[in-house]
Amino acid sequence: MAVARLTGTVTMVTVMDDPLSTKALYKLLSFLSPAFPIGAFTYSHGLENAVENGSVTHAASLVEWLTSIMWCGAGRSDAILLKEAHQAALQGDRETLIELRELGLALQPSKERSLETCAQGTAFFKAVTQSWPPSGESPAILAFNDLSEGSTIWPYPAAVGLCCAAHGVPVEAATIGFLQAFAANIVSAAIRTVPLGQTEAQTVLAKLEFTIFQVAEEAARSDIGDLGTSTFLADIASMKHETQYSRLFRS
Repeated sequence: MAVARLTGTVTMVTVMDDPLSTKALYKLLSFLSPAFPIGAFTYSHGLENAVENGSVTHAASLVEWLTSIMWCGAGRSDAILLKEAHQAALQGDRETLIELRELGLALQPSKERSLETCAQGTAFFKAVTQSWPPSGESPAILAFNDLSEGSTIWPYPAAVGLCCAAHGVPVEAATIGFLQAFAANIVSAAIRTVPLGQTEAQTVLAKLEFTIFQVAEEAARSDIGDLGTSTFLADIASMKHETQYSRLFRS
């Protein structure tokens, strides 16, 4: 699947080598839907504190905030972690999947961000295990079945990577879908806190399209050695949120 977009003077052409079947598309849409039971709506990724301290006050500043997070923060690092987990699952590499799971848990810069990824990832993996168990004998499915035993804590992107691989969702589509859902959830939080109108919110998501495709492309070229973030203001906002007076969100 090829997507071309002209933004300013920069032309983006993204090519997805692996075809996305209608069955895989249905599962991806279901997994990343706001209705999937992971409680995503209760997290703002530090945005609530950014609104409180005046860093984000309107649509334009929200675009800047989210663009930084996508390029230099959790957006990029989570995309790499998802891709690595997906790749390890396709190879049936349980040991690497366990290492990625532990790494994803260790990367979080604050208590609330740890809660954000752990609670969502664990709930996601549990929901897929109970409601969408994959069937077959592929290496990814065997790895999924092996790791689904017990009550293990999962970071969200690693859980999505493993589950998408087990269900035949190509990594490119999974990465782009994950990043879009991540951005959409923060935009949803912005509607309630900035506040933004519904049309303004969709404008923000439209402006992030180019960034999301670029970050997904970079993640595809990256590996574990490229993990790292540099979004100090967002990280500090997540730390300060823990003691913020009157909160709507858990992070």
